[in-house]
Amino acid sequence: MSALGYPLALAPVAAIGLLAVALRPVAPATVARRRLALVRAALVTGTFAVLTVELLGALRLLTLPAFATAWLAFLATAAVVAGRRRRRDAAHGGLRAAAHRAVEVAAREPALVGATTGPTAGTPAPAPAPPPAADPGVASRPAGWSTRLAHAWRTAGRGERLLAGTVGGLLLVELLIALLAEPNNFDSQTYHLPKVEHWVARGGLDFWPTAIHRQVTIPPGAEYLLLHLRLFTGGDALHNLVQWAAGVGVLLAATRITAQLGGGRRAQLLTAFVLATTPMVALQATSTQTDLVCAAWVACAATVVLDGLRRRAGVGALLALGAATGLTALTKTSGLVAVGPLLLLWGLAQLRLARAGGSGSRQVRRTVAGSALILLVAVVVVGPFLARVTAEFGHPLGPPRLRESIPMERHDPPSLVVNALRIAHTAFDTPLAPLRRAGAEAIVGGAELIGVDPQDRATTFGRERFPVPSWYPDEDRVAFPLAGALAAIGAAYALARPGRISPTRAGSLRAYAVVVVAATLLHTAMIKWQPWGNRLLLYALALAVPLAGLWLDALFRRRAAGAGGRRSVAAGLAVSVLATCALAGVLAVSYGFPRRLVGAGSVFTTSDWDTRFLRRPQWAEEFRWAAEAVRAADARRIGLVQQNDNWEYPWWLLLRDADGRPPQLVALQSVLPGRPPADPASVDAIVCTGSRPACTALVPAGWRVQFRGYVGYALPPGR
Repeated sequence: MSALGYPLALAPVAAIGLLAVALRPVAPATVARRRLALVRAALVTGTFAVLTVELLGALRLLTLPAFATAWLAFLATAAVVAGRRRRRDAAHGGLRAAAHRAVEVAAREPALVGATTGPTAGTPAPAPAPPPAADPGVASRPAGWSTRLAHAWRTAGRGERLLAGTVGGLLLVELLIALLAEPNNFDSQTYHLPKVEHWVARGGLDFWPTAIHRQVTIPPGAEYLLLHLRLFTGGDALHNLVQWAAGVGVLLAATRITAQLGGGRRAQLLTAFVLATTPMVALQATSTQTDLVCAAWVACAATVVLDGLRRRAGVGALLALGAATGLTALTKTSGLVAVGPLLLLWGLAQLRLARAGGSGSRQVRRTVAGSALILLVAVVVVGPFLARVTAEFGHPLGPPRLRESIPMERHDPPSLVVNALRIAHTAFDTPLAPLRRAGAEAIVGGAELIGVDPQDRATTFGRERFPVPSWYPDEDRVAFPLAGALAAIGAAYALARPGRISPTRAGSLRAYAVVVVAATLLHTAMIKWQPWGNRLLLYALALAVPLAGLWLDALFRRRAAGAGGRRSVAAGLAVSVLATCALAGVLAVSYGFPRRLVGAGSVFTTSDWDTRFLRRPQWAEEFRWAAEAVRAADARRIGLVQQNDNWEYPWWLLLRDADGRPPQLVALQSVLPGRPPADPASVDAIVCTGSRPACTALVPAGWRVQFRGYVGYALPPGR
């Protein structure tokens, strides 16, 4: 890591902290004001990070000096704005305090006059009027974070402390793993991290010839964030922190959603507990995957939308919704399945408020203009990438192979039902093999009974076959039966009896539950079943868990009030489920794959290089063997031969120059029609992965070819 990288890597954190001060909400009735300020700050910082990449990429300035200058300017601006906000708040607070004291003096003045100059000598003065109630947080400065946390801890019960301690402990352990473990996610080796290296090597965002179309067709929002850390540090040592920070953001947004729906402190802690102990969340928080980043932006959109159910949205809320929408689309387009219904709910609520407030036509026009602003901001964020994809492939969603591989190609009701059942079976999988087998057999038999092929390629990704075990704590496929079941129960109660869960927010709760259910159903209707589909559902789970927290809190509240025996039994079962959730979360961070604390592959006992290859240990020495031969031949321009799902990232690590400059890697195959591959005769060496026949077919005559299992290389005569 470069010396300059240490302070620069903290720039995003410092920016969010400063902007959280500058963007504090002014409305006194705002729910969870500090968390809303952090959500706003994260959206502004994320948008800045994305637009910085787009602007400097267009100028071919994806370099450390350019990014350092941009961030220093951004930090300076954030500091100035935060300073002005603090001075303004202090001035307003002083004026209000003076007015408050004047009111007190005026209230006492008649008593003083009456005591000395009353109409009748000796008449006692009237009793002084009581001073007006103090306005907390106005006349006095609000307590700081440490004071508030200390007070919350002192006033919390034993159960609340246990919930908070578990969440905090998991976050700290995940932070440790994220810092110690090298990136070793499978998709990251194939396309997440190679695309970052291509940008650095090329200095711009233009597409390049490649055999792995996902390097250019999959939305790059999360990788844009990684690019900043890559340039700051010169490597990938901090890459896992992007998803860890996203996990923290998901918890903050989800607990605020719970508060907005009427949940108190215990309900918010239950929400954080259920979400934090979900193995998929715990494992992804130490990864370079992108699902938690997507879930964070979706949750930000949801909490801003809920503010719009009870009051008219200002320009700030419109900009926040536009930024959240654009960042979601730029990170993972599947997240729009939830953002769309959320925005629809927001629009309907704004129209209802407009009619209730009078001046109907004017307010309707304002709502329409606000919706247009949201879309405009979203287009500014995601538009440049979509424009490049459209120019390259003639369609904003990329080439046909991408549009046909993941989205559903059949939408007849029987196919939709079967797809939903398969997705549910994989999401709710458990270690109980008989239960898994019985459920799968019932789904397969039912599908055949209604004339649907359960392995239909139009509803099934690639060549995969249903069912697959998904209970094992693997970051790409682990199921979430406990969190999912609690969320489903919470959603059912929120739809049927919202007043029992949240008496003060019953209407908002039911509307939110409708959106969550609609988003989940839309997901099953639009996304094909696949073995790793559980991680694609992470955004929906993040939205649904607040319903679980609210239901659990209501259950415990009724038991504490002396409810009947059945409810006490239900509450006892809920406690057992929560204990199992805690166990699942601890086991996930302890033994999860491919990053764990203990056992084979532990971050404490496994070497840096071997950690990167825990998915495929047999490849570690093969890559090193081929790279050493190529480096010994003093090859500068190196050709790549690989297939769509092969690992490319190790070459960027092994073949970089001694000073850290990226190697000159060029593809000898290309799936981009307008980007022809390099001529094999123009390179000094060739490295191959996967198929030996595909490699030898591209090697010029007379070259020496060596292959060892998965990896090979070829050198020209004399090298």
